[in-house]
Amino acid sequence: MIDTPARTCDYVPVPKKAGLFYRFVKRAFDIVFSLLAILLLSWLLIILCLCALISSHGAPIFPDERVGKGGKKIRVLKFRSMFRDAETNPQKYLSEEQMQEWITERKVQNDPRITKFGKFIRKTSMDELPQLFNIFCGTLSFVGPRPITTREVEGAFTEEQAAILLSARPGIISNWDVNGRSKITFLSGQRQKLELEYFEKRSLWFDLKLIFKLVPALLKHDGAQ
Repeated sequence: MIDTPARTCDYVPVPKKAGLFYRFVKRAFDIVFSLLAILLLSWLLIILCLCALISSHGAPIFPDERVGKGGKKIRVLKFRSMFRDAETNPQKYLSEEQMQEWITERKVQNDPRITKFGKFIRKTSMDELPQLFNIFCGTLSFVGPRPITTREVEGAFTEEQAAILLSARPGIISNWDVNGRSKITFLSGQRQKLELEYFEKRSLWFDLKLIFKLVPALLKHDGAQ
């Protein structure tokens, strides 16, 4: 049995109130821009879907279970970047040390389960393009804390921290994304701090800042795996 990471962050933010105007504009932004992106990128979505199907020998869309707003279980959509049995039989591909890393951080350095096509779409973050449908349907937002697993919620956050973290829709762009991403881990406590800091700073202006800061981070592949 491999344990979850110990809680290593004592930081508890004083959340800024999300007023009606903020929530209305944020949701309207999510609906309008996710729909526009889906329509404009439909050709790319089809091509990536076919490539994922061929490279992984499995269903091209992978619904990954995460914890959403209010603790509700949600299915976060991704293009499949791993072999078909990567989730059900990880021992087939991973060493004991890699298994420890996978359960702790949900990421593995030089993960042997990832296909060549999968490495490309992960490096460019194109594996997350299907999440535009999550945003349009309201299970995700463009900006918010990253969607994480039940194990990560229970193992890396206190009950008080978790209540704050799950008070908002998860986002595909987070404070963690633009400040190091995979380089900053739960074990260090810094990832928890970055995710929780969002609630002290959130505003329409701060959300836009995170969106604009993500562009150079993606161009540099900062922390992407």
